[in-house]
Amino acid sequence: MSIRRQFVVAGIAVLASPRTLGQQRKRVPRVALVASFVEAEGVGPNPTDECVRAFVHGLRDLGLVDGRNVILERRSIEGRVDRTPAIMQEFVRQGVDVIVTEGGPAVWAAHRATNRIPIVGVVDEVLDLGLIDSLARPGHNLTGIGEYDTTIHTKRLQLLKEAAPSITRVAVICYRQGPNDRGQWRRDLEAGARAMSLDVLWLDVDAREDFEPAFAAIKSRRADAIYATATHVNSKHADLIAEFALKQRLPSCGFAEEGMLLSYWSDCKEVFQRAAVLVKKILDGAKPGDLSFEQPTQFELTVNMKTAKALGLSIPRAMLLRASKRIE
Repeated sequence: MSIRRQFVVAGIAVLASPRTLGQQRKRVPRVALVASFVEAEGVGPNPTDECVRAFVHGLRDLGLVDGRNVILERRSIEGRVDRTPAIMQEFVRQGVDVIVTEGGPAVWAAHRATNRIPIVGVVDEVLDLGLIDSLARPGHNLTGIGEYDTTIHTKRLQLLKEAAPSITRVAVICYRQGPNDRGQWRRDLEAGARAMSLDVLWLDVDAREDFEPAFAAIKSRRADAIYATATHVNSKHADLIAEFALKQRLPSCGFAEEGMLLSYWSDCKEVFQRAAVLVKKILDGAKPGDLSFEQPTQFELTVNMKTAKALGLSIPRAMLLRASKRIE
């Protein structure tokens, strides 16, 4: 056999060896991220959206680099929760390895789409939603991170009352209560409101077109403050709520960056970094149902001083000292 022929045969043998074939067949894991962000702000290795950036960088810090040893599929809900079932079904058909998603409707859509693919949910009131067996051992194919102390809503009402002591009726803009929602957070909010001598006006907003009747109800029922919960729809249209609140001269809690009086949310950077850690554990072989559902530890109070001035409110010094950020 010629030297050339020996070299070719040896090369073929190396290529055909079990170890080499195993390396060739090694599949790059695919992670789907479905959340609320502006599409253009969620792309690239350094997204301008701070939550997406925290997740991408969190994966990178754990050795998972998008496009190198992991493929990150990013999809925005764009405030349309009705889109989530189709998005989740698409990712299930594609056979992604993990689905990371944000908010109750999106987590439920993922849960209904698959009982096999691991889900990391960034979702509040997870026990209320009936999605897990327990916080310590969620069970099924789901784990995640989110606020599960439902008294956090009372804390937000307290802050709103502290900033605007004369308020008596708060309009709460939230999703319509679903069939699986146990409603504990609503009962806790009602109890907290009563303790502060506040009436609650519940307003269901599941889509952009629901705002007009909600705003009409706020005027007709004479609510004198607004609490916009952290839904995809409210987040997408926060400027709309802020504009209405300012026009009606109503103190508002929810999205201070978009013009509301104040906001008090968990730090999304911490939340999505910890979601990245959960993804890494799952890709390393952990079962999501065995990973404890986590709670944020960092919260940010933001006060919009421009809105306070427009409403003629004097924000207490004690609140300003507690604020993580002031919008001047």
